[in-house]
Amino acid sequence: MPAASVRIAPSLLSADFGRLAEDLAMLEAGGADWLHVDVMDGVFVPNLTFGAKVIETCRKLTRLPLDVHLMVVEPEKYFDSFVKAGASTLTIHVEAAPHLHRQVMRIKELGAMAGATLNPSTSLETVREVAADLDLLLIMSVNPGFGGQRFIPRSVEKVAAARQLLAATGSRAVLEVDGGIARETIQACWKAGADTFVAGNAVFSAKDPAAEIAALRALCSERA
Repeated sequence: MPAASVRIAPSLLSADFGRLAEDLAMLEAGGADWLHVDVMDGVFVPNLTFGAKVIETCRKLTRLPLDVHLMVVEPEKYFDSFVKAGASTLTIHVEAAPHLHRQVMRIKELGAMAGATLNPSTSLETVREVAADLDLLLIMSVNPGFGGQRFIPRSVEKVAAARQLLAATGSRAVLEVDGGIARETIQACWKAGADTFVAGNAVFSAKDPAAEIAALRALCSERA
């Protein structure tokens, strides 16, 4: 996979919301491809984060695609308002989506990219029947709910299996990984077939976030 197709998506979970405009401008100037927005409801995961208003604010402050990850129960309740607020992609958890095909198609009807995501303990077989309809498949490499967690090593095998599933089903979906992505973990995921990487703590804790984005991207190349 050529490095040009690699996407680095810094997670706003690690941003300083007291200086959001500055952080977004820094990420855009620093070469970020997408902005990852983690929406948590305090029910599906033990944390509470952003709503549509934050997405609307981000949309006004940046031209970058907003990659919105819904870690919520009954995600369909949020589709209309979040797309209206400016979400480019809505990704929902299969664990919270018993009518996954219907929900994926509704997101697409609204004009956004539709994604499905799997917790570490959830089988890839749960998305096989909808894989061809997905625009994005997200593999969680930590248990969702909090930033700064340690990468689960077996996630690399799951990424490789996900790439095989997408190929077998003729899916053109983006293959994204979220959780513990840093210099020590990104290359293995890229070699396993991922093309899009959510990096929160690694980018925002760096002395030079732009240089960190570049370093992460450089590790996704044949020369790395």
